[in-house]
Amino acid sequence: MLKINNISYKYHSDHWIFDSIQLNVNPGEVVGIYGPSGVGKSTFAKVIAGYLKPDRGSIIVNGKVSPQIGRNPVQLIGQHPEKAINPHWRMKQVLAESGEYSDGFLSELGISKEWMHRFPSQLSGGELQRFCLARAIAPETSYLIADEMTTMLDAITQAQIWQTVLLLVERRQLGMLVISHELPLLKQISNRILNFEELARAI
Repeated sequence: MLKINNISYKYHSDHWIFDSIQLNVNPGEVVGIYGPSGVGKSTFAKVIAGYLKPDRGSIIVNGKVSPQIGRNPVQLIGQHPEKAINPHWRMKQVLAESGEYSDGFLSELGISKEWMHRFPSQLSGGELQRFCLARAIAPETSYLIADEMTTMLDAITQAQIWQTVLLLVERRQLGMLVISHELPLLKQISNRILNFEELARAI
């Protein structure tokens, strides 16, 4: 289980972005986090994934306090894959940084073998996002956070990626937080939906 225990975060001493958030995510569960832009959803995602340290509270992953030594079992996927990938590396090297992947797994994600020898600038946003997914869904991963993961993609690519992700979530019993301002999407894919502004109780 992913347990978020009363976490709070502030950018400045007098301005809390969110305060005392409590939330549990079970294995295999998809939890939607809804709210407009600018309310702190992305900051919340970065705290859970270990990119930022909470000012108060703790994050427990499978019974252990996060962050842990080694690869984080909580992986974050954002809406700009081009910012998450080294532009000077070929895609084969991008994947190799995170481990080895079977041809079957890459095929399931819709990754073509010929893409492996290309640079990021030679691929579309949807193609790059598939590589980001491959890196995130490693054997050590227990929980995924998708922060507006498909917002920048066309409708067909969005549908393809979500279909693949949800199948992997079910098969591997991954817990997932889906952060979005698109309520119709969350209603389609989530087991439950929470309003971030109500959840945060920001001061």
